[in-house]
Amino acid sequence: MTSVVLVVAFGLLGAFVPVPFVALGPGPTYDTLGTDGDKPVIEVDGRQTFPTAGHLNMTTVSVTDRLSLFGALGMWASGRYALAPREVYFPPSKSEQEVEQENAQAFDASQNSAETAALRYLGYPMQVEVGQTIQGGPAENVLQPGDQLISANGKSVTDPQSLKAALSGTKPGDRVEIRFSRDGGPEQVANIQLGTYPDSDEMQGFLGVSPTQQPDVPFDIKIHLADVGGPSAGLMFSLAIVDKLTPGDLNGGKFVAGTGEIDAAGTVGPIGGIQFKMVKAREAGATTFLVPAENCAEAKAEAPEGLGLAKVHTIEDATKALEALRRNQAPASC
Repeated sequence: MTSVVLVVAFGLLGAFVPVPFVALGPGPTYDTLGTDGDKPVIEVDGRQTFPTAGHLNMTTVSVTDRLSLFGALGMWASGRYALAPREVYFPPSKSEQEVEQENAQAFDASQNSAETAALRYLGYPMQVEVGQTIQGGPAENVLQPGDQLISANGKSVTDPQSLKAALSGTKPGDRVEIRFSRDGGPEQVANIQLGTYPDSDEMQGFLGVSPTQQPDVPFDIKIHLADVGGPSAGLMFSLAIVDKLTPGDLNGGKFVAGTGEIDAAGTVGPIGGIQFKMVKAREAGATTFLVPAENCAEAKAEAPEGLGLAKVHTIEDATKALEALRRNQAPASC
């Protein structure tokens, strides 16, 4: 009788008591050249676009939470999923809502970087804006997020690095002239007394702004994709924007998928879960997968049969890979 009770108890625990793990597996894949519902994933308003063909699919990783012991073991045994500590994806110090909000913010930031990288690659003009002001910093209450920075300390601001260079040689307490424009209005001038870099031995004067580079173009780009978080779709968004704004098929009508975080300068960064993304891409029909260079070793070891790999460091590498496919040539591989 005791053994029966133990078996029943174990069965109940295994079936209903959650374990501190999540299951990672292949998530949905979306064609960035296609539509999501009744809207194009990439929408350009105010600028001529050109027809596209084939696919440029972004890929995702699914995260299954609230697993029972039996559920976790079943998913692991399937060979399609991997288990990971829940605290890695849902830190105890954060609520689930906070985690979702951070993922959404990362996704929004990746869209902005993707747009900037694509338009920079295409040669559109750029401008430097205040991304944010540092709380308690000298520029707080003087400059605002979105202000266009024109010059600092008498030197033109042409990119984020040039702002720091313009303040080279200054020291805390110095006053510098900042020329800027707000909301497309006339040029304004502010004289700001520089402070000291917080928690740093930096001797240069501290302005207290985080500059970003934004396209200076008379049209809008909108990305419509619901229920997706994180930054790893940036590369594929950038390529879709390039494809829509240029004549011809960037990918030669091929089914290409990929992943990779991208910054405003067009540098492609590594991501997690590439083995799951490749599985879903191949199942969807992809024949080539764009791989961030730092993920190449892992991708090469896990690539499904029939899926070619293209190694990319930058958006330039990615467009060259697609051009090779268009000419029915093999792109640079991992």
